[in-house]
Amino acid sequence: MPKFAPELLPHEVRDLFKYEIATELGLTGQILEQGWPEATSRDCGRIGGRIGGPMVRVLVRRAEEALAGRGPSPGR
Repeated sequence: MPKFAPELLPHEVRDLFKYEIATELGLTGQILEQGWPEATSRDCGRIGGRIGGPMVRVLVRRAEEALAGRGPSPGR
């Protein structure tokens, strides 16, 4: 991510997403034992693909709320 781009979700929230999906896929033990660098591209893709949809929905909802003047602007 470029240095000038705003952080849309805090790092901690993104990590929670990753571990929640990894648990659902039965990958948590492997990740805790070997670490993320040793995870296969396929497993990382499975995790990232499952995260993408829910994260996009959250970001769209935030943007809609910001445009309607009901909440913080996106990235805050």
